[in-house]
Amino acid sequence: MIAAREIRRREPHSALYLPDSLHPVLRRVLAARIQEPENPLALTLKDLLPPTGLQNIDMAAGLIAEAVMRQQRILIVGDFDADGATSTALSVRALRAMGATDVRYLVPNRFEYGYGLSPEIVELALRESPDLLVTVDNGISSLDGVAAANRAGVPVVITDHHLPGATLPAAAALVNPNLPGCNFPSKHLAGVGVAFYVMSAVRQRLEAAGWFNADRPKPNLAKYLDLVALGTVADVVPLDRNNRILVEQGLRRIRAGAAAPGVLSLFAVCGRDYRRAVSSDLGFAIGPRLNAAGRLDCMSIGIECLLADEPAKARVLAEQLDQLNRERQEIEQSMRQEADAQLETLREKLSRQDSARLPAALVLYDPTWHQGVIGILAGRVKERWHRPTIVFAEDSDGMLKGSGRSIPGLHLRDALEIVDARHPGMISKFGGHAMAAGLSLPTAALPAFKQAFVAVVEELVSEEDLVGVILSDGPLQAEEITLELAELLRVSIPWGQHFPEPVFDGVFDIQKVVPIGGGRHQRLELRPAGATGQPLEAVMFNTREDELPAGRRWHIAYKLGVNTFRGLSRCQLMIEYACLPADMVG
Repeated sequence: MIAAREIRRREPHSALYLPDSLHPVLRRVLAARIQEPENPLALTLKDLLPPTGLQNIDMAAGLIAEAVMRQQRILIVGDFDADGATSTALSVRALRAMGATDVRYLVPNRFEYGYGLSPEIVELALRESPDLLVTVDNGISSLDGVAAANRAGVPVVITDHHLPGATLPAAAALVNPNLPGCNFPSKHLAGVGVAFYVMSAVRQRLEAAGWFNADRPKPNLAKYLDLVALGTVADVVPLDRNNRILVEQGLRRIRAGAAAPGVLSLFAVCGRDYRRAVSSDLGFAIGPRLNAAGRLDCMSIGIECLLADEPAKARVLAEQLDQLNRERQEIEQSMRQEADAQLETLREKLSRQDSARLPAALVLYDPTWHQGVIGILAGRVKERWHRPTIVFAEDSDGMLKGSGRSIPGLHLRDALEIVDARHPGMISKFGGHAMAAGLSLPTAALPAFKQAFVAVVEELVSEEDLVGVILSDGPLQAEEITLELAELLRVSIPWGQHFPEPVFDGVFDIQKVVPIGGGRHQRLELRPAGATGQPLEAVMFNTREDELPAGRRWHIAYKLGVNTFRGLSRCQLMIEYACLPADMVG
């Protein structure tokens, strides 16, 4: 069983700024998403926000440029996810291209050191004798780590995008669009986006100093936009206009074959055609393979893949990442089955108490679960049951590490802050965003934390918040469900967080249902209700046969997909949700 959903139609804002020549369906889709007075299809680099709006960026660029010109040792400290990997690779590549002679990187091992520039990571970094530490995609909460670096006489430049706490680290420079008082209009830059802006400012500073010449030409940093696009999409940050420009320009480079050999190799190992690259390829195929290194091993494998200049070396590393991702999938599948069993037991218990509704929040734990996969599991459970979900696993020190995912209506980090304020000492540490957060606590504190967290969520969310809503762009006529429209929607614009891929809905007659993937997915043949002619093909992932609606006429919400096999492409409906039509219920 899965949680019920409500299908609601989107309301268009305005099509005033959209070209009249647009396909009417695309025009309708975009009119329901844009709120700014610009053509959303005009995604050129000249429309990109300038770096000058980022607070402290001149100070950061000056420190890094000085280290480059003095040929000092610069150590990049990254994070162990795809955003951190792309941020690290971009910074290393850009600085080397600008003439830096000694650039190194360090990425914490998730299982040994945890997240961020901790004192332990600083101790490790000092073994490299750096003259300057530069964090990417981390550092905003690293008060103790920055203090340790300062005591050692090593200045720290922090570049990050995570929400800051009440106290900021005493870094030599700190660049983050979410800093209090920062007027940069795009607050949703990923870590790699912040790194790109900082490197652009460094190049500008070096150019002003006369650093570039015939033997040391000024590099075109746009060549690294494939990394910016990958990290931005993989980190699931909202695709505001500025981020859509970064992603679109990166995708154009990938389609032209001008991406890093590691990116092209990752496309190859997962069977995707880079010449047809879209944002969903980055989010659902390339990003997970890169993330697998940080989840199961060490992200240095992923970073080395992105840094490789030789295609043969890049391919070997991409194949290692692909194998790690297969292992991750197997671990995840086992953990999902165990989580489902826990939730079914909970549902049965609630049923006996005359309440079949799940709690407002879900907290799950099993001593055998893999610490590197709990974030994925939390996301899967959240999607299935539409509840804020935190999943815990044990670390090597016997502490519980938790990873949480939230729903619209609940700011997860703020909820954890309330729990921490009400129960001082219960949570050892926490941090994150509105929709995702991490924390740690002693094993003995888990029952009390679960009770406290559920209580806070019950206060903050309404009954309506706990009903999953699927926003639809309305119905399509039978003659509009074509390969041509599917292709147009696929490539017209980068879709992603807060600028979602079009979803349509309608009533269909189901002709055939065939379980695939060991029964975990379903392949269907269907027709729009009352239509004749050849049936359409559809697929519904992560749904068992016994979870499908009864009967042979369904109301479905779906995306228009393109299924390409042996060079032939067909339109395929990707079913997001299915239920009985309203007139057939009751």
